[in-house]
Amino acid sequence: MAHATFTSEGQNMESFRLLSGHKIPAVGLGTWRSGSQATHAVVTALVEGGYRHIDTAWEYGDQREVGQGIKRAMHTGLERRDLFVTSKLWCTELSPERVRPALQNTLKELQLEYLDLYLIHWPFRLREGASKPPKAGDVLDFDMEGVWREMENLAKDNLVRNIGVCNFTVTKLNKLLEFAELIPSVCQMEMHPGWRNDTMLEFCKKNEIHVTAYSPLGSQEGGRDLIHDQTVDRIAKKLNKTPGQVLVKWGLQRGTSVIPKSLNPERIKENIKVFDWVIPEKDFQALNSITDQKRVMDGEDIFVNKTEGPFRSVADLWDHED
Repeated sequence: MAHATFTSEGQNMESFRLLSGHKIPAVGLGTWRSGSQATHAVVTALVEGGYRHIDTAWEYGDQREVGQGIKRAMHTGLERRDLFVTSKLWCTELSPERVRPALQNTLKELQLEYLDLYLIHWPFRLREGASKPPKAGDVLDFDMEGVWREMENLAKDNLVRNIGVCNFTVTKLNKLLEFAELIPSVCQMEMHPGWRNDTMLEFCKKNEIHVTAYSPLGSQEGGRDLIHDQTVDRIAKKLNKTPGQVLVKWGLQRGTSVIPKSLNPERIKENIKVFDWVIPEKDFQALNSITDQKRVMDGEDIFVNKTEGPFRSVADLWDHED
């Protein structure tokens, strides 16, 4: 099953099985905005923290540094087959003829022969050099079926072991499922107690698509700092855990893998120490009951042009499903 039974009463699982049969580690290291520090963070995670999943993306601009970190970690005796590496196809490459060259560039930067997971980063195509916010003509038509066919070909050619999507809505995922020969193994989306994203989570579970939660700790930059949330802090103190550990564990107990990002070596090591305890049901439900629900990553600055369109509001991007 794509959504392993990891409930709040929970069994302590360190990985989830995907539809493909491959396993995705329950906790991975996110590398968004890690820049030149990504190499050290990756080495810390893999060598000292026991992580086996590293998540990156072309758009992050740190794939070379991530690849260097993986290479250094493998020099300590780690085997490639024991690692799970995820990257993402950026919006400027969302046309069928650009999919394979984009992956080849990613593999070159990461110094790898294959990816364990390749995701469509956002379901919107951008013109090369698009501005933020976009100008007229920056957001282009997206041939979802044509791009997905090329993603499927990458999997058939063993260049990627799993394919999936990020930041999709139920509407868009339904559209993809109508023609997909390979069902997405993973849907990666923002998910934390401040944005539970329940509808998408339930839809993915129904269709046996595994969910990976990004920004599981919220975001100080995005105005959703859950590390200092009163409910999270109270539960952390009660359980003698860090707020970060509580937020990671909350995601696991919902049946999602999580990819917390940190550059702090101690935090990196703390965030994965979540497999020998559970959040009690009452506290788990308290986290599920945080009322102020909002996205950190809503895509507005990348895709919304309020006068020219084609997306004139955040609600347009998310198919008015929120």
